[in-house]
Amino acid sequence: MRRTIRGLATAAAALALLGTVRGEEARVVFKAGFADRDVSPKIGDEQPGGYGKAYHRTFHDPCKARAAVFDDGENRVAIVGLDALFIRARTVREIRGEIEKKTGIPAGSILIGASHSHSAGPIGMFLPGEFADAPPLVRDMVEKETVGASPEYLEKVKTGIVDAVVEADARRVPARGAAGFGTAEGVAYNRRFQMKQGFAMTHPGVGNPDIVEPAGPVDPQVGVLGAWDESGEMLGCVVNFACHNTCGVGGISSDYVGYVEKTVKGLMGEDAVVVFVLGMAGDITQVDNRQPFEGPQFGEAAARRVGGTVGAEACKVLVNAERQAGPLTPVLATSRVLQIKRRPPSPEHVAAALELVRKPDKTGVDPTEWTFAKETVVLDERIKKEPVAPAEVQAIQVGPVVFLTSPAEFFCQYGLDLKAGSKFPYTFPVSLANDVLGYIPHESAMDPETGGGYETRLTAYSNLEPTAGRRITDALLDLSSRLAPGAVPKAPPTPPFKGKPWTYGDLRPQLD
Repeated sequence: MRRTIRGLATAAAALALLGTVRGEEARVVFKAGFADRDVSPKIGDEQPGGYGKAYHRTFHDPCKARAAVFDDGENRVAIVGLDALFIRARTVREIRGEIEKKTGIPAGSILIGASHSHSAGPIGMFLPGEFADAPPLVRDMVEKETVGASPEYLEKVKTGIVDAVVEADARRVPARGAAGFGTAEGVAYNRRFQMKQGFAMTHPGVGNPDIVEPAGPVDPQVGVLGAWDESGEMLGCVVNFACHNTCGVGGISSDYVGYVEKTVKGLMGEDAVVVFVLGMAGDITQVDNRQPFEGPQFGEAAARRVGGTVGAEACKVLVNAERQAGPLTPVLATSRVLQIKRRPPSPEHVAAALELVRKPDKTGVDPTEWTFAKETVVLDERIKKEPVAPAEVQAIQVGPVVFLTSPAEFFCQYGLDLKAGSKFPYTFPVSLANDVLGYIPHESAMDPETGGGYETRLTAYSNLEPTAGRRITDALLDLSSRLAPGAVPKAPPTPPFKGKPWTYGDLRPQLD
């Protein structure tokens, strides 16, 4: 916990009290600024999203870095939504350092959240040179068999995020803000199911008769934080929703986020910047495994359905909330780094994996079995150097709104737990923020009898100990409990009626 938070909150209260004592009207400061940058990869770049190599062949719509900066006169915070599969902590540290140097916004007050678009640029799975000192076999698994980050593209992303935040900071103007929740029903589904054989499966197949029930919940809430300038023009908004960006429209794309943006801009104005931050969507996708009719669950139609619905709910919140918008204060940030152990594969699993990947070719080898063998080999090497993973958790407050972040693909139930345990009127859980530590399944998914699904398998991507999710959730609730929610703005009450009824309305029925 940063020492300044309590001090700043106390100072703000003291100043407000002093103004009251002197009979002066305390002027509340609230400013907001928004900006974005195109960070699209180029044709031919590697496409992340799977455990093997893939390449971009076509372009659909731009990937962006979208930024919002909020200011209460004492503190500033920056919230960045990035159209990317994820972003690594090392890259985040470099970006934060550059932003702090150029704007003075403290590094710890900057949130960078990835949308998890599977159609975005080569930002991972591994960073350049990350396994340079590993044995040749492991280097081959990393460099030749897995999507890797492009140094050129990483520089484009870093520059894009820094420039967007710097511009958003420079564009801060006195503003009014408001927040609320919409409900996007029927566009996001839990992809894990309890099956008749007793354990859970991920994507068992549409119409599978062995499905018993979903193995986890969904969160249909669309969290929205909007800001308007003093003339009533919308500056931008932050939208929070829990669903994988895996619609796959074909080619380079922000996936359904592009349709969220298009929908909001269509109503609120083309100059409005729409910052999207992903909710806890580790087990949530657009695929309905129990869909009772034939219909597209991938492609343009799916992205339009998800993004259009989420965007429409955001619009409903904004057009109603702006009537009572006002200053959203205080603006604060706090964070903590947890040290979480990785869980190693057994020596037997490592030996079997090595035997499989050392075969001269993959003929006759099950692709899934080979992929997990490759991941086991790389994980074994990673744990030798990094047996413990640092996990940053962060709370960003904008008045009555708190953003609570996890550096992982967090299961949905944890997001619901955060909302239930938070005292803030508006709690926005954000996954894949400031780093990526793979999937963090709910405890129930790790049950040796009833758990299961591919998210529970050990890989170089997902490997934290089973208690990781609960530890992160508890730490986030502790951080938020140390912050005091700001007031929810309300419009002044209607003045007492002093006039006369509308003369056209003040008439008896005419029955000639």
